[in-house]
Amino acid sequence: MEQTLSSQAFRTDQDKRISETIAREQSRLRQFIRKRVPDASDTEDILQEVFYELVDAYRLMKPVEQVGAWLLRVARNRIIDLFRKKRPSVLGNDSTFANEEGDSLRWEDLLPSPDAGPEAVYARHLLLDELDSALDELPEEQRDIFVAHEIEGRSFKELSEATGLSINTLLSRKHYAVRQLRRRLQAIYEEFENK
Repeated sequence: MEQTLSSQAFRTDQDKRISETIAREQSRLRQFIRKRVPDASDTEDILQEVFYELVDAYRLMKPVEQVGAWLLRVARNRIIDLFRKKRPSVLGNDSTFANEEGDSLRWEDLLPSPDAGPEAVYARHLLLDELDSALDELPEEQRDIFVAHEIEGRSFKELSEATGLSINTLLSRKHYAVRQLRRRLQAIYEEFENK
């Protein structure tokens, strides 16, 4: 009987800590996800998945230190999973560009294959994290245009109609974003090239 009461008290305390964490982190986490995911329903789905993992971690007695950072990491992983699922329609054959030799490449071609083993998976995650950080450093108007055009596959004409900005302004913002991303990511690119 005492053990049952003790177990119930523990569960009640655990529920209270989970509720407090969700209340404290929900707004910041939703903003983090929303900046990276264009669809509001996908944002809410990811938010729910992240909080489900938090509850699951508490229930399985997995200690979560620095819960805010842990939640952001889980959210980033769920966002990556979402884009992997949607990649064929979002980053299909229309999202190609040419390399220095004039060969046509897709975004997928620039990342190590997840089938190439644990080192490639690690490198892929590292590159995606670096890209995510580099995108966060861009001014908002440049980041939004870059993400909308390159990742979401939206046309400049469509973006111009949606934002009310001229196509030349959008092209200019994307150009500056690409230049800044190239500078920011050059060091990691060289590191992988030399391995």
